[in-house]
Amino acid sequence: MSADKLFTVAGTATNSDGTTKARFANDLVARIKILNKAGCTNINLVELPRAMTKLEALQYLTEQGITEGDAGYAVANKLAEKSKIAKKGEVKVQASKGVKAKSSKKTSSVEQPMDKVNT
Repeated sequence: MSADKLFTVAGTATNSDGTTKARFANDLVARIKILNKAGCTNINLVELPRAMTKLEALQYLTEQGITEGDAGYAVANKLAEKSKIAKKGEVKVQASKGVKAKSSKKTSSVEQPMDKVNT
């Protein structure tokens, strides 16, 4: 999935095997129906104030207080994962200590390289 895909719904749900995961969608009702059909429980989805990326949605969920229990753990883990992926795209430029800029010395029209001097 593309990192710039936008979602209008985010939250958590517990799978039938007991694992809680962060969920994203664009249609709240349709997503709840799908999760119910799959046997999910503890479905906690909210409509976001605007369309957001997964990273933004996870940050919003954290700001809203989803920080306790399995749901908080799922949101925190996914947020850490998405933050790590986002940082991979950043480029850090750092100067090396041993690298010095070369000075450009201009030769006058009188000076000639040693291999072209006539003797």
